[in-house]
This record gives sequence, structure tokens and C-alpha cells, in this order.
Amino acid sequence: MQKVSMDFENCYGIVSLATELDFSDRNQYVIYAPNGAMKSSFAKCFEDVANNQDSQDRVHPEKITKRVIRDGNNEDIEAGSIFVVHPYSETYRSDRVSTLLANQSLREKYEAVRAEIDAKKVSLVKKLAKLSGIKKDTDKAFSKDISFDDDSFFTSLNKLKYEVENEEYKHLDDIEYTQVFNEKTQEQLADENFRSQIENYMDVYDELTDKSTFFRKGIFNHNNASDVAKNLKSNGFFEAEHSVFINDKDVGKKIENEKDLEAVIEQEKSNILSDPDLVSAFEKIDKILTKNVQMKNFRNYLAEHSKILPELQIVERFKNRLWVSYLGQNKSEYLELLASYENAKEEIDKIIVEAKKESTRWAKVLEEFNNRFSVPFTVTMENQDDVILKKQAPSIAFRFNNADGTKTAIREDKLISILSNGEKRALYILNIIFEVEARRDDQIETLFIFDDIADSFDYKNKYAIVEYIRDITQEEIFFQIILTHNYDFYRTLSSRLDLTRKNKLHAIKKPDGVVLKEEKYQNNPFGYWKDQIPKNSNDNFLIAAVPFLRNLADYSGKKNLENELTKYLHFKTDSDKLTKGDLRQLVEKLIDYDEALSFDDNDQNMFDLIFQLAEEAASLEEETIELESKIVLSIAIRLKAEQHMVERLGADINVDEIKKNQTYFLLKKYEEKFGEGDEKLTVIKKVNLMTPENIHLNSFMYEPILDMANIHLKKLFDEVKAL
Repeated sequence: MQKVSMDFENCYGIVSLATELDFSDRNQYVIYAPNGAMKSSFAKCFEDVANNQDSQDRVHPEKITKRVIRDGNNEDIEAGSIFVVHPYSETYRSDRVSTLLANQSLREKYEAVRAEIDAKKVSLVKKLAKLSGIKKDTDKAFSKDISFDDDSFFTSLNKLKYEVENEEYKHLDDIEYTQVFNEKTQEQLADENFRSQIENYMDVYDELTDKSTFFRKGIFNHNNASDVAKNLKSNGFFEAEHSVFINDKDVGKKIENEKDLEAVIEQEKSNILSDPDLVSAFEKIDKILTKNVQMKNFRNYLAEHSKILPELQIVERFKNRLWVSYLGQNKSEYLELLASYENAKEEIDKIIVEAKKESTRWAKVLEEFNNRFSVPFTVTMENQDDVILKKQAPSIAFRFNNADGTKTAIREDKLISILSNGEKRALYILNIIFEVEARRDDQIETLFIFDDIADSFDYKNKYAIVEYIRDITQEEIFFQIILTHNYDFYRTLSSRLDLTRKNKLHAIKKPDGVVLKEEKYQNNPFGYWKDQIPKNSNDNFLIAAVPFLRNLADYSGKKNLENELTKYLHFKTDSDKLTKGDLRQLVEKLIDYDEALSFDDNDQNMFDLIFQLAEEAASLEEETIELESKIVLSIAIRLKAEQHMVERLGADINVDEIKKNQTYFLLKKYEEKFGEGDEKLTVIKKVNLMTPENIHLNSFMYEPILDMANIHLKKLFDEVKAL
């Protein structure tokens, strides 16, 4: 990917943009683009390629859109080779981060130990699914019922071992879980009134069994009796000419065959279950079971399996008993699986310990983030062993840094709600770093599009981003296009990345499209202007340097020089008589040149020169106006406005007595005298709003004038001339 060519038409506000970026010398391009120029639209075009989506013009969807992005071989860049980083996305999570935790050798070792166990588990779960009627995630449903954790299958199996070995709850063998438990029935079983009706039923039932000479409450009920009859029959008890004695109204009664035993049991059951009070209690329950189809089906199932009723008193216990019943029907397979698991458990535990100790790129990313970024929290990773061995998604945990040095665990959503915008963006950057590092590990050739990545960051975190981007530059397979509207960030990146002239671009928006042009000044416009002033080739450099020279005079305590230079920026007495030669003398007092300055036109009036250059700037095509021309235009606008106000105020004002904020002072006096109704006041207010930051220029901030669209200054110049 030594070259990337782009050809856009009608793409998200970009009328046209055609260019080629050559990465042969450097893997990065930094593009300064004022807000509204093209950044988001540019990034969106690349994101569409990454997402295999068509681009469009959202305002004018009827326009034909063209979007071509190709490499040096004139082939379309593949979707997976583009990654767009937006200023901020709270929901973004990289889907590649698991690869940073992969240890193939450890995972293969784990999978080899688990292979036999997993095969037996699959076989048993299939049988549980058939018996229970739960077709999907049967193991999770089982685990949740037994251990309240859907990821604890073997722990849950082990909990039921005693009951399964002793073949308990066999009377529930024919009960299907899903016939009893579904969304509607579980909702009803959670209802206190419904449980009360069941309780009433059971109270009557218990009372009857207490009176029975055959059954005993909590010891031997009608279900137990039926089981005894079945077991005696299946084991040939009566065929061997054995007999049993039962208590029938405190009188021993000998039973010599299964038919007589079954008859006694059925008679006793009939006496109880047909009791009027019990029937009445059942009817009350029955009325509740007519709300919907699922409940009616449940009612029919209860009618066929009345033994369920006593179990419904404690639902969770009933679920446990059903699973014991199902496992009991597959007892040998169940015990074999448990034995295999126990035999392998020690080896599995050793592997898990190894996985937790594993040094991974993931851990290094977290350490790098915690050390590099200034945020009030620490990030850790909770489930490294599960990610390595079970391919689960990584789980990030956060600890908030308290003022007393302690740390408090906090959920991510709660953390986000208390972070500043810059801190939220730092957290977002963590997820970006995961993606970058994963691509590095997988050696994926990638073109990164960074869209205002450092927006809203404080300086420490902004420089942390710069340093990380510089780290990325060491990777030969990574290429970057970094977009920013922050000129300070633009200059910092250009310097730290040691970019060549052709790799530092400005985006210029014009009516028929966007053009990218090389940075003119490269590092510092003031140094450039200083070198150009002796050449006398462009008076814009000389005039644009005046605000900075005045600052130098102020900083160095040269008050007289500061006052003299102020006359070129504000309308003072005799300001309109100053010449270019007068300014030359002031410049020489502040800047030491090897030779004395020599201007051919020393007698030229400075106001005439400033207004002439402003006219030339205003008549130029918008995209050709340079920084120095914009400053001259701003100076001319303010001088014109002040000149108008001074002339109208007349004897009411003495400009030489105004020591600071002259434009604002004049504006207030003008407003007091002529009132809000003066139509020219609106234009003067715009002058005061737009020009001060452009003229009060220093080495730390000249972004406002760069951000201001040229068309706004040109329009204001025309308006102020009309005053």
C-alpha cells in the first residue's frame, strides 16, 4: 500500500476530491481541515468501504455519487484493510481483542484434556434434552436451576450425585419439564394467590393422609405406594410366593399377589382424591388455569399427573427433583461422565492456573494505557483464562482511584456517567489500542483514518495520543491519514512524526470541491515572515508580523515601541500618516538582521498599503488566501471600522487617551450616542467579534484565523468599506 488514490464526488458533502497520497517516504499524512471542510465526510467514505456499504450525498440523494479508493497497483483497497477511528464512540468494542490473549499451545492442551469429557457431555445433554423437552441450551438451563449459574454444568452435576445414586424421585420419571415450566406457568407459579390455592389443596390432602391407616404424611404417600407395587412386580416378589402385610384400620392384612396390593392402593387413593373438600380445593386451582392456551395445557397436564400438585409448593425444589429423575434414567452415563471429569479436573485446574499467569499482549495494552493516560481509574481484565481456553469475550473491570489512594470497583456504565468528555475519550482510545494491537499481532496491512482523535483531550492525554501514534509508525504494515481541526495538534504531530513537507497538508474547501495542498510554513510562520521581510518581495509578510512584533515589544518592556506599533493596528492620531519607512525603523529595533533593511518604497503610506493589500486579498479566489493575507485583511477591516467610528464621534472622543481595547471602547461610545437603531452598528459589532483574535496573534495561538472561512472575512471587508 505504498500509494492511496481517492476520487470522490457527491460524498456526504464533498462535491469533489481527487488526490493521491504517496507513502513511500513516510507512512503518515497529517491533514489540517477546519470544521466543516471535509473531515467527517472523508472519514465516512473510508468507513463505508470498511463496512462494504455504498456512499451517498444525504442532502441531495438524487446526485450520482462516485467513490474510488485504490492502492498503488490501481486495485480497490479491501474492506478489512481500512480502519476508521472516530473522535468518540461510547459503544465501540473491538471484535479482535480475543486474539491478544490467544496461546495456541495452551488452548490445544486444554482442548485435548476436555475432548473426552465434552463428547460424553454432549451425549448426556442430548438425553436430558429429550426427557425435559428443553431443546436449546439444555446444559445452561440445568446449571441455572441447580446452581443459579448457567456456566456451572459440572458443579451442578456433582451436587446431585447422592440423590441420583440412590435413585430418588423416580415417581417423576414421566414428567416433562417444558410441560410444567414455560413463560406463562412460571409467571403464574410466582403469583402468591396461586400458590395459596395450591397450599389449600395440600392442607386438605395432608389432613386426609393423616387420617389414612395406609398412607403416612411425609413418609409414604400414594405415589410411594404405586412405586412399591411396581418394584415388587418387576422384581418377581409375588411370583416367588412371598407376601406382605399392610395396616388396614390398625388390623394387619396379608397380601399375597400384586393384584390385591394394587387394589388396596387404588381404593385408598380413591378415598382420598375423591374427597369433596379436596375436589373443591382442586377446582379453585382449576379456575386460575384458564387464562391462556399455555395455562390450559398446564391444567390438562396436571389432571393427567396429579402427583405434580404437591411438588408445586416449592418450585425450585421441584425443578431439582426433575433433573435428578432425568439423570437417574441415565445413571450409568451420568456417573461415567462425572468420573471422567474428576479424573481430568486436576489437569484442567493446572492448565487454568497457567492461563491466568500467561503474559499476553492484552495485559501489556492495559499496563500501557494505565501508565500512559491520565484518567481517574485503573483498568484490569477479569477472565483471561476463559478467553485463552474457552474463546470467551474478554471482560474488562474498572477500579476508580479514590482521593485517599484506595480503589473502588465500579461498573463501566456508572464510570462513564461520572467521567469528563476527555476521560471518556481516553477510555474509548483503550478499545482502539486493542484493535491496533490485534491487527499488529495478526500482521494485517491497515490504512488507519484518524478523525480528530485528540478532540476534547487535556494536554497530557493529547501528547499520550501523539506518542502512541508515533509508536504505530514503527510498524511497516500500518499507514495513517490523520485528520484534525486543531492546529496545535497538527503542528505537534508534524513535529513528533518528523514528517516531510509533502506529508503535511491543508484541506481547502471551495464551491466546486475540496483540494489538499502542502503546508506552506511547515513549522512556524513567524520565522518564515522574518526571513521574507528583508527580501521586500511581499508586503503582506511585513504587515502580518506587526501584531507579533508588538507582543515582543510588550514582553521585553519596550513600552514606546509597543505604542508606536499599536498605531498600525488601531486608528490613532497621525496613524494615517505613517509610512513604510517608519515601520522599517521599528522592525530593526526589535529584530537583529545581518544587514540593515532596505525598502525601495519607504515613503509609501501604510494605510494606503494595508487597504490595497486587503483589496487584493478580497479579490483572490477563496482557497488561495494565505495566513498573512487573512491577517492583513483583518487589520484593514478593523482600521476601516475605527476610522468610521472616530469620524462620526468627532470631538466626543480622543483616541490617544484610549490605552486598551480601543475597538470595544469606541463601539460602546458609538452605541451610546447613536443607539441600537443605527443600521451601521450591526456591522461594527461583527468587526469587534471577528477580528481581535486574528490580529492579537502570538506564537501559541493563530488557529482562530485559520479556522475562519475566508469568505466571511471578505464579506465583512465589503460591508465595512460601505460604512
